[in-house]
Amino acid sequence: MTAVASPAPATANSLPRINDPAPQFTAPSTHGELKLSDYKGKWVVLFSHPADFTPVCSTEFIGFAREAKNFQAINTQLIGLSIDSVYSHIAWIRNLEKNFNVPIEFPLIADLSTQVAQQYGLIHPNASSTATVRAVFVIDPEQIVKAIIYYPLTTGRSVAEIKRLVIALQANVERKLATPEGWQPGDQFIIPAPLTTKAAAERVASDHEVVDWFFAKTKPAAQAKPA
Repeated sequence: MTAVASPAPATANSLPRINDPAPQFTAPSTHGELKLSDYKGKWVVLFSHPADFTPVCSTEFIGFAREAKNFQAINTQLIGLSIDSVYSHIAWIRNLEKNFNVPIEFPLIADLSTQVAQQYGLIHPNASSTATVRAVFVIDPEQIVKAIIYYPLTTGRSVAEIKRLVIALQANVERKLATPEGWQPGDQFIIPAPLTTKAAAERVASDHEVVDWFFAKTKPAAQAKPA
């Protein structure tokens, strides 16, 4: 049997892809020096925003802040990033906390050098040469990239959708389950299709919710509880 080489870590000149090792970094942040490796064993949502003190970004940060404890409850660390200074980040966070009465308890990377932005492909010249696009990287506890989402500068993200995505990915990584269109936490999962004729016959005879040999859902008792 031919051995399959492990994927090489992404470099500054190659955009990380799904199932690649997440590019490692050490960077200043509002919580002090931050290393991605410090969060091994946790899920990480690394999200970039174009700039501090901008209205769309402000709504996103308020949304993430209000859901921060729910992300913590599913073993997930939020990490923000933009090409602004620590001083700008601190001033903006204090402004949001004062004006919207919500604490920003997750770290915000100050990427003035653009090192992290370059590693993760967050600067798109046709969008802006000075601002990161709205990107989301979901990284699993082994520090493997499991999902990537990009948004234009003008369009705010749905924090609820990002949380839903993390929960779905956790079910896949931890329980080998998939999710159908429109799935929400608490709904049934899809069981991967059998790979042998024997397994197909066993699936049809099982007490799962079986539509046909290739399409079956988990029993209601196996549903995940809403976060």
